[in-house]
Amino acid sequence: MSLRQRSPPAVASQYGAHRSSQPPNPEEEAYNIIPIHNLIADHPSLRFPEVRAAAYALRAVGSLRKPPFGAWRDHMDLLDWLGLFFGFQSDNVRNQREHLVLHLANAQMRLQPPPDNIDTLDPGVLRRFRRKMLSNYSAWCSYLGRKSNIWIRDSAPDPRRELLYTGLYLLVWGESANIRFMPECICYIFHHMAMELNRILEDYIDENTGQPVLPSISGENAYLNRVVKPIYETVSAEVEGSKNGTSPHSAWRNYDDINEYFWSPRCFQKLKWPMDLGSNFFVPSSRSKHVGKTGFVEQRSFWNLYRSFDRLWVMLILFLQAAIIIAWEGKEFPWQALENRYVQVRVLTVFLTWSALRLLQSLLDVGMQYSLVSRETLWLGVRMVMKTVVAAGWIIVFAVFYARIWTQEHKDRGWSSRANARVVNFLVVALAFILPELLALALFVVPWMSNFLEERNWRIFYMLSWWFQRRTFVGRGLREGLVDNIKYTSFWILVLATKFSFSYFLQVKPMVAPTKALLRLQNSEYEWHEFFDHSNRLAVGLLWLPVVLMYLMDLNIWYSIYSSFYGAVVGLLSHLGEIRNIQQLRLRFQFFASAIKFNLMPEEQLLHGRGMRNRFNDAIHRLKLRYGLGQPYKKLESNQVEATKFALIWNEIISIFREEDIISDHELELLELPQNSWNVRVIRWPCLLLCNELLLALSQAKELVEAPDKWLWYKICKNEYRRCVVIESYDSIKHLLLQITKFDSEEHSIIKVLFQEIDHSIEIEKFTRTFKMTALPQIHLKLIALLKLLSEPKKDPNKVVNILQALYEIATRNFFKDQRNNDQLMEDGLAPRNLSPNAGLLFENAVELPDDNNETFYRQVRRLHTILTSRDSMNNIPKNLEARRRIAFFSNSLFMNMPHAPQVEKMMAFSVLTPYYNEEVLYSKEQLRTENEDGISTLYYLQTIYDDEWKNFLERMKREGMKDKNELWTMKLRDLRLWASFRGQTLSRTVRGMMYYYRALKMLAYLDSASEKDIEEGSQELITVRRNNSIDGFNSERSPSSRSLSRASSSVSLLFKGHEYGTALMKYTYVVACQIYGSQKAKKDPHAEEILYLMKYNEALRVAYVDEVSMGRDENEYYSVLVKYDQQLQKEVEIYRVRLPGPLKLGEGKPENQNHAFIFTRGDAVQTIDMNQDNYFEEALKMRNLLEEYRTYYGIRKPTILGVREHIFTGSVSSLAWFMSAQETSFVTLGQRVLANPLKIRMHYGHPDVFDRFWFLTRGGISKASRVINISEDIFAGFNCTLRGGNVTHHEYIQVGKGRDVGLNQISMFEAKVASGNGEQVLSRDVYRLGHRLDFFRMLSFFYTTVGFFFNTMMVVLTVYAFLWGRLYLALSGVEGSALANKNSNNKALGTILNQQFIIQLGLFTALPMIVENSLEHGFLPAIWDFITMQLQLSSVFYTFSMGTRTHFFGRTILHGGAKYRATGRGFVVQHKSFAENYRLYARSHFVKAIELGLILTVYAAYSVIATDTFVYIAMTITSWFLVVSWIMAPFAFNPSGFDWLKTVDDFDDFMNWIWYRGGVFAKAEQSWERWWYEEQDHLRTTGLWGKLLEIILDLRFFFFQYGIVYQLGIADHSTSIAVYLLSWIYVVVAVAISLTIAYARDKYAAKEHIYYRLVQFLVILLVIIVIVALLEFTHFKFIDLFTSLLAFVPTGWGLILIAQVFRPFLQRTLAWGAIISLARLYDIMFGVIVMAPVALLSWMPGFQSMQTRILFNEAFSRGLHISQIVTGKKSKSKN
Repeated sequence: MSLRQRSPPAVASQYGAHRSSQPPNPEEEAYNIIPIHNLIADHPSLRFPEVRAAAYALRAVGSLRKPPFGAWRDHMDLLDWLGLFFGFQSDNVRNQREHLVLHLANAQMRLQPPPDNIDTLDPGVLRRFRRKMLSNYSAWCSYLGRKSNIWIRDSAPDPRRELLYTGLYLLVWGESANIRFMPECICYIFHHMAMELNRILEDYIDENTGQPVLPSISGENAYLNRVVKPIYETVSAEVEGSKNGTSPHSAWRNYDDINEYFWSPRCFQKLKWPMDLGSNFFVPSSRSKHVGKTGFVEQRSFWNLYRSFDRLWVMLILFLQAAIIIAWEGKEFPWQALENRYVQVRVLTVFLTWSALRLLQSLLDVGMQYSLVSRETLWLGVRMVMKTVVAAGWIIVFAVFYARIWTQEHKDRGWSSRANARVVNFLVVALAFILPELLALALFVVPWMSNFLEERNWRIFYMLSWWFQRRTFVGRGLREGLVDNIKYTSFWILVLATKFSFSYFLQVKPMVAPTKALLRLQNSEYEWHEFFDHSNRLAVGLLWLPVVLMYLMDLNIWYSIYSSFYGAVVGLLSHLGEIRNIQQLRLRFQFFASAIKFNLMPEEQLLHGRGMRNRFNDAIHRLKLRYGLGQPYKKLESNQVEATKFALIWNEIISIFREEDIISDHELELLELPQNSWNVRVIRWPCLLLCNELLLALSQAKELVEAPDKWLWYKICKNEYRRCVVIESYDSIKHLLLQITKFDSEEHSIIKVLFQEIDHSIEIEKFTRTFKMTALPQIHLKLIALLKLLSEPKKDPNKVVNILQALYEIATRNFFKDQRNNDQLMEDGLAPRNLSPNAGLLFENAVELPDDNNETFYRQVRRLHTILTSRDSMNNIPKNLEARRRIAFFSNSLFMNMPHAPQVEKMMAFSVLTPYYNEEVLYSKEQLRTENEDGISTLYYLQTIYDDEWKNFLERMKREGMKDKNELWTMKLRDLRLWASFRGQTLSRTVRGMMYYYRALKMLAYLDSASEKDIEEGSQELITVRRNNSIDGFNSERSPSSRSLSRASSSVSLLFKGHEYGTALMKYTYVVACQIYGSQKAKKDPHAEEILYLMKYNEALRVAYVDEVSMGRDENEYYSVLVKYDQQLQKEVEIYRVRLPGPLKLGEGKPENQNHAFIFTRGDAVQTIDMNQDNYFEEALKMRNLLEEYRTYYGIRKPTILGVREHIFTGSVSSLAWFMSAQETSFVTLGQRVLANPLKIRMHYGHPDVFDRFWFLTRGGISKASRVINISEDIFAGFNCTLRGGNVTHHEYIQVGKGRDVGLNQISMFEAKVASGNGEQVLSRDVYRLGHRLDFFRMLSFFYTTVGFFFNTMMVVLTVYAFLWGRLYLALSGVEGSALANKNSNNKALGTILNQQFIIQLGLFTALPMIVENSLEHGFLPAIWDFITMQLQLSSVFYTFSMGTRTHFFGRTILHGGAKYRATGRGFVVQHKSFAENYRLYARSHFVKAIELGLILTVYAAYSVIATDTFVYIAMTITSWFLVVSWIMAPFAFNPSGFDWLKTVDDFDDFMNWIWYRGGVFAKAEQSWERWWYEEQDHLRTTGLWGKLLEIILDLRFFFFQYGIVYQLGIADHSTSIAVYLLSWIYVVVAVAISLTIAYARDKYAAKEHIYYRLVQFLVILLVIIVIVALLEFTHFKFIDLFTSLLAFVPTGWGLILIAQVFRPFLQRTLAWGAIISLARLYDIMFGVIVMAPVALLSWMPGFQSMQTRILFNEAFSRGLHISQIVTGKKSKSKN
């Protein structure tokens, strides 16, 4: 036990009753973690002198002037003093008091070496904390050129002042509500309040009153009402003006804009202090004279991609231009072409292009950022204009100098010296042009210089850099160290070299010949009206378009390839995947205890030094450990403390596996390390490792009959497990036989003597000479029979006696080599001395079996029986795949590099924060029992999917007293609900996982402080407890449901002394932000009850919620409330209630929810955990190692975010879930690994990352919350971290579980959410700043791993479009035919392009990282097999489909906006989704586009000359057809019962009902087609003018079909006059007129005068027939033209509808709108029928449904599950 703790009170009490020994006083103040208000309370945390030291330091008010407001009491401290002076809320003061005391106490505990006086607060601790806390404030002051108001000299420390400054900052922050998202706004407030604090401390006198100075803001709640509220209301007014985020971002100020107002000195001049509420800062954007956007204007445009990443596009465009110029020469290699002076000079045109691109950039800056310019920011406008003028000037200069070269060349008719001199002149000008780039390159080579220049706030540097970039507070000094620089630079140079070589030789060069041929092609026969006479330039452009698009995006493929292999190398070097399965674990298990000791157990001497020598020793130590070298890692003897500690940890892990039902009772016995009993001399390895070893030893003994002892023993000892099993079996048999015979009987002494003889012969090494080895098998068989008898529930003593007699006979007659007669045996003590006839048979009266309750004895018997009998290798134990994976990962991670664990007392404290809204907490009885339309209940589904876990659960319930299964729904209902909830994505699963941290810390705290004696006694105690209670590893006294949560009294907790609870509470707290828990309680929502239940059984769990209190007259007050469950009072108690300035939600909901609960977290770090995550006990053991990473430098910075690896646990449900989890797994492992090292650009992706809490607390929190722009709130934490100079690392020795969506519709919604979020990121200031402030290569990494990935996915789809439209143009115009006549082919380059596009489309470049990561962690062959299986399960169809989702939503968001949070739902997906639902989801994003592409391919097949050669047509279009089929069929292929004929028929009826339903105003999109149709156009209502314009331009493509096809009709008679096209519009007009006529007639006559309606229909049909006959008779019209013209005019109608939607505001009031709706409905019916046709056909074909089920649920089939019953709803009676 640590010296620093007071001795525990006499009665060790379970934590919860730790307030005081008196009866609880209900009036006593509720506390969160430590009762600071009562330092003499009996609470385990108050044993630490550091806690008292910190609390007493705060109470040192001393001679400070007492606040005039409110009564001053003796017990008050410095925070109360600040609270009274500045008007902070009392609960804010209480909250921050605990926050401060806890942090300072923890920091002092970590001091190494400990301070001399542990009862006073160390000044160094305080100073370091103040510096960290106020570092952002100091940087802000320096940036604005203001003097900091921290008046402390480092030479003269003043602890009270330090406490006042940190306390003031925490109080300001703790009450700032939504303003916490604006860190520099908080700096501004703190700056002025610190000045007022200084005046009070320095006893200034107020000039006006002559009294001591007072703060300008004081009184009750003054800070909230006079500082926070005005700013909050400004933000609120802006959000209101944004119409829920639908207004353009440029029209209102978001959180960032308001925060960046404080980045310029004008905040001091305009806002003043106390804040001038009349300032234009407080005027919302909707009114005049307001402050406009600050720092950046978010404009919705694709040009943002160019603006933010201009350096990338300049590189790509200039290379393409140079490559085309060089390739045009037709030489084999580029350097051959460059020998020609003409080529060299032509290449110089890249400078003209470059200057034009610079002009484009400056024009875009002006066009997008003009609204930033105001009277106060005039210089900004000057800079914009000047940059534009200079860029234009450069174009003119280059043009003039370039023209002079050619004029001189023409004049001299060759390259004379004067012409060459002009080339040199041009190069000199070019050198001047690229000087800034050269300067940037120089600074890139010496990164520290660049950082130095950017981070210094010197005027001269500011003036020098003014021209190049705007000065901002963030984004300065982002360069990495030299080593990192070299790593990521070399990576990208390799990638770029590969890309450019490939592009030159396989994309650009092959296109040159066909291009030249097309341009040379004279008098090509156009088959339509040609606007540009006999010029093929448009055809050439269309030919090049797909090539150029592919060229612009294929860098992504090369990045993907190289990053996969680099990631694999990094993974190998990190020793990932060395232990993949149980076989490999067996080989390493004997070094396991040493690995646990080395990594998880603190070693005092290691904490002293961090020098090179220590690191070197460390590395050597690890090598020995990893490869089992060196003496200390050979053998573990059973009496070593190390072995006992290891056994405690290992058994705790295994017993938790049993608690989670992933192993059975039998497996528990096979896996556990039994405590040493029965006087066994060796460590008792798990049975799992010893299987078959004894039989092998016996066979060795049989073979080596004549061999000497030494040789036989040498052979056996070659295998450590074999040696141990032989000794353990011998010792156990000896102990067993002695224990079952009466102590004072003659038989007992005979057995004793026999074993003494054996022992003696072994000692003198004459065992093989004394005994026959051949007798061993007989003895073996008899022992097995004996053990089997002893294991039976009803034991027959007579049979036991018989076996013992048989054993005695074998031992005395057959075992000795020298036969002995009875006399000799009696003499030796091996036969009974009394041979009288009535003495009875041997052993008859001597057997005494232990009592049935002696669990330990019978457990050992079972173990011995297993050891003696097991023949198989037990490689499939544990049976559960998840248990195997977890054991393998944990054991592997112990051999990876990780920092040493400090003692729990000395570790960093941390919190976990989970935002929760209204998701499932615990499945209710109804949810488990209710069946879906197929007759499948959730419970039945879970029983089927988790078959083995259900059996284990039932076994556990029976052990806990369940008599029959019906009790599950009564007595054991809570256990059943928990079992099911722990297999879904519920809050209870997350809470259980996160509370493992608490359990792990308690256990580690015990192991840290327990002496060797404690541990030895403890392990003996566990044996006796087990014997007495027969608990079989679990304490069954406590209510089972409490144990199934994380309060489980596992075996180790019986040994705790009490102080472990205090230590664990100080180091860990878990806050769940249940935003609406208050209203749930008020409504008696069952969710509230379940949350309370979670609190009751988890001591360290706290719930934060927002309480809305009605004050009458429509006034509400809002509070942030923290509650916990008080174990003493047995009820929920409120701890803190901090009032908010107004409603919580102004921006995005989740970050606001996180932010309000953030003030209740504690510790140095906070881990963000989502509601769909899980954790594992064995991983929780490594948390203190992970937190030590904060002390290590990664590059030139310490980490601010520790990235943690995830395991996706939803992969086993269906093939879809498997694809998703495989894709996600490779992203969260390999992808993140490469981003962190070497690329140094890992961000935060909403994963279980651990944040440096105080760093983020002072820099805007752990997410951003502005409406819409921050829809992907998590990633902005990473952007913010990088921009503010943080460092994000990635660590793979620890993992957290995560659930993902499992149904196609859920996955698509998730993909849509992510893609829309990325679309918004493109517009954001963070992406723009990172694109400009990062060096070139990190900028490339950043682009290709965030928005660039989505942009390039979109480019792939655009390539398909460009290729097909281009082909269609060539076919319909007749150019293709003319070109073929010249026998020239351009198919090589296009073939390359198509292959590349196909590679991406198949998801091969998402698959490569998957294969590589899989091979790394599971082996190469399994990875390849997995890949092949995936392909057979149509993974390529899925990846192609999700590519379409990403493209649609990413593109639409950038063009029109409309990003929104999509709740994907986290249920289990096995039910069939109706056709109407699929149509609603995918009609616009996939079906319509697929039909369009299918139409192009059909027309192309009909009119292309190439298409006559079927093979060429297939080769050219197969990839496109694959895309079309995937986009149409995926929703049905991945839909359970997607091809069931009856369901298909029902679906079609349902679809038609939906289409024709004419509901009222309140109809939902699910009920009425019209409502859905309007919702699908929502984005067009919020888009800007450019968005509408672009939409119209894109829709014009549908008119091209008509233009192309009408010239091919017979009626056109080969005419190419424009009149043909114009006349064809008559057809459209007539069609519209007919439909209007019929619609009018229907409305007027259909109901009452039906005969008239029929008459109109008849007349119309008659008229159409007459017209067709006339056309056939009098013109060249052919009958086939009727069908061909449909191909022409159907797209035209669709184009008209789309354009009409854009003009909806004007058209909606006219009569035409009704006709448009009717037409649109017909089109949707037509699309529905087209999509339905192949589905219906496949449903009709026999056998197809079962094949689809097999594909969809192969994973489950291969595990032998009855999935077909689930899918078809044929529920077996047995499970019911």
